[in-house]
Amino acid sequence: MTELNLYQVDAFTADVFGGNPACVIPLEEWLPDEQLLLLARENAVAETAFLSRREMDLHYAGLHRK
Repeated sequence: MTELNLYQVDAFTADVFGGNPACVIPLEEWLPDEQLLLLARENAVAETAFLSRREMDLHYAGLHRK
């Protein structure tokens, strides 16, 4: 199993443990939707964001397809 870094941020506040908690998970490669949903559910915060350098590079190069 691949180890993932996970960051919990407090959005809309300058106070620790204030605002809205959100989870951000950078990915080396995009994962199947089912796995992303399980990760989001396990972290149990209102919002979870996933990002991938490769996907961002493709998007900004105009090569991203939906």
